[in-house]
Amino acid sequence: MSRRVEEFRGLAQASRVRLLAEVQRTPGLLLRELAERTGLHENTVRDHLIVLEDGGLIARRTVHTGTRGRPPATYHPVTAPGTNREAERRIERAAQHGDLLRRIEPAMGREDLDPDTLHQLDTLYEHLDDAGLQPDLDDVNLQIELVPCPYYDLIDRDPSLVCRVHSQLIRDVLAQVPGRVGLTLLEPFRTHDRCRVHLEVSTLSVSEESGLPSGARVAQHPGDHERTCADEHEQPQPEGV
Repeated sequence: MSRRVEEFRGLAQASRVRLLAEVQRTPGLLLRELAERTGLHENTVRDHLIVLEDGGLIARRTVHTGTRGRPPATYHPVTAPGTNREAERRIERAAQHGDLLRRIEPAMGREDLDPDTLHQLDTLYEHLDDAGLQPDLDDVNLQIELVPCPYYDLIDRDPSLVCRVHSQLIRDVLAQVPGRVGLTLLEPFRTHDRCRVHLEVSTLSVSEESGLPSGARVAQHPGDHERTCADEHEQPQPEGV
């Protein structure tokens, strides 16, 4: 199965999106804890976690307890490339592709961005493209137009969950490359067929800022109030996001 199809699989089921949200919300959970939080059978959770890990969306860490038997594992967001081989491959692939395009068209991209920051944008573009969001990058204004998530309607009881998961994935992907671009705002459904990502260039790298630039947030519908990402995780979501 191709890499791109695998990544689509990672976000193609509501149960996997909910599992990913729990890993993002509380890094370091065990399989049984994820099963308890989602109400899924442990075997089902195990299968979903394998798909998410193979897609470069989560990292698994073995816990050495010093006792006999198979050691347990905890699950974490991928905020460093060395924790997930597929994430590493995506960074390498995206940088090679971006560098090739810039050699072919030297005027492409902003001249004030250092190579690491350009590779951040390359990697984020690759991730969004793999996720089926058809990114259209404006690298001058640091905005990315997206089509709405093809899995959005899978989450019938909490439709904003998918947007929060994508927002955190964007921050995690940016943190995997030592550049200076961070997420400031994700605007879901600016129009009926478009979402928009707003980025900014910081004086520090995203990894130095712990992957979360000040003020990063997920917007509600156009015209609604905006809420910080931390608030999005802690408060119930209104309908119609």
